[in-house]
Amino acid sequence: MAIPSTAYFFWRWMTKKRARKNKSRESLPTKNLNKVKLHELPTFSLEELATATNNFHVANMLGRGGYGIVYKGKLHDGQEIAVKKLSTSSGQGLEEFMNEVFVISKLQHRNLVRLLGCCIEGEEKMLIYEYMSNKSLDAIVFDPLNQKHLDWKKRFNIIEGISRGLLYLHRDSRLKIIHRDLKASNILLDEELNPKISDFGIARIFTGSENQANTKRVIGTYGYMSPEYAMQGFFSEKSDVFSFGVLLLEIVSGRKTTCFYDDQQYYLSLVGFAWKLWNDDNIMALVDPTIWDPCFQMEMLRCIHVGLLCVQELARDRPTVSTIISMLNSEILDLPTPKQPAFTERQIASNEEPAQLGEIKSSSCNITITTVYAR
Repeated sequence: MAIPSTAYFFWRWMTKKRARKNKSRESLPTKNLNKVKLHELPTFSLEELATATNNFHVANMLGRGGYGIVYKGKLHDGQEIAVKKLSTSSGQGLEEFMNEVFVISKLQHRNLVRLLGCCIEGEEKMLIYEYMSNKSLDAIVFDPLNQKHLDWKKRFNIIEGISRGLLYLHRDSRLKIIHRDLKASNILLDEELNPKISDFGIARIFTGSENQANTKRVIGTYGYMSPEYAMQGFFSEKSDVFSFGVLLLEIVSGRKTTCFYDDQQYYLSLVGFAWKLWNDDNIMALVDPTIWDPCFQMEMLRCIHVGLLCVQELARDRPTVSTIISMLNSEILDLPTPKQPAFTERQIASNEEPAQLGEIKSSSCNITITTVYAR
């Protein structure tokens, strides 16, 4: 009887060991969520949040996030809040919810959105954030009616704020964090238009001397993903730098990182368009005409130059965030010449209709990647 018993316990031990080994480093066990909930975060009751949001009425809906719906609410003391409500049917959402609680509860910086607490009752799981009165950057900078309210000084302040928040994530916090989904819709603006980085659902904590990691589950947003992450699953600080570069070009130009038709029979992304203008010695044509001011021409040019350095194809060629900040503030005067970015263009087939400026054509922009979870 001893032999079957020994074999059984050995089998159990091997099964548990294999399960631990195969468990994704990016998913966090439920005990971590409970630990954060009980010891580090204030909790809100479901009844309190239902009252604050008028029972999660559609009129209070601010938008749909990566794993649920975000509602505006007002607590009994008058404080305005944003409630991110996890969809109960989202398996991926639960993982991202847990990850966001674990990551952002340990962070505090003026350019990161502040997590006020959470609610976990039965099947309901919610995160409660400070409310940002100007919503997200994309709602203003890409809106023809609103983008004129963001003059150059305000846009440069937003660029600086995002870079400071990113520097905190990469270098200054007690944890080294790679965001992995930096984009205009994840930059929130307060009443003074100060930027705050949000949505840490797929952020990754690096430990010790870890500088790079890879995954088979590539999650992100087309147009913002670095080539090494999109094609091979490798991500690092330089992946966030690539996303920041795209975001910088968007802020300066007021254009989305989508595709539009170029008269040379190519579809160009925003990065590709910027690169073409750079080579044509016409880079100032990228600047949003609603903010053009000759007094700030050199500062605008420097920002575009830095943006192109950030989106270079090879990660090793991109600057670190600390270097980016020095470049933006003219502490580094002589900037290197940027190299050609990746994914800049695709030739139009003879049977394809040309897209108009600003028209998204999925067949022209999206890279074909397996095991990608687009957001």
